[in-house]
Amino acid sequence: MENGKPGKSSNPLSGRYKTGMGARYQGAMEAVLAIPIGAGFGHFADRQWESAPIGLLIGLALGFGAFILRLMRMRPSDTETSDSSPE
Repeated sequence: MENGKPGKSSNPLSGRYKTGMGARYQGAMEAVLAIPIGAGFGHFADRQWESAPIGLLIGLALGFGAFILRLMRMRPSDTETSDSSPE
């Protein structure tokens, strides 16, 4: 809000990144951290219920699945990559 009027902020960093390098770095960090977070939950489940490697393996599988899903969502769509329409 500038001069008492509601509107767009002049600060380019005030909102969340929708496009650009910031969004790519955020997506990459989310994808990479999915695997150790899943493994951590699996290790916690193993310690809680004494189920030795089963929880860790399930956690790793779920983390890897989240990693792949995040990478798939980061891919540009067909409409974003085409610069001109086909003639």
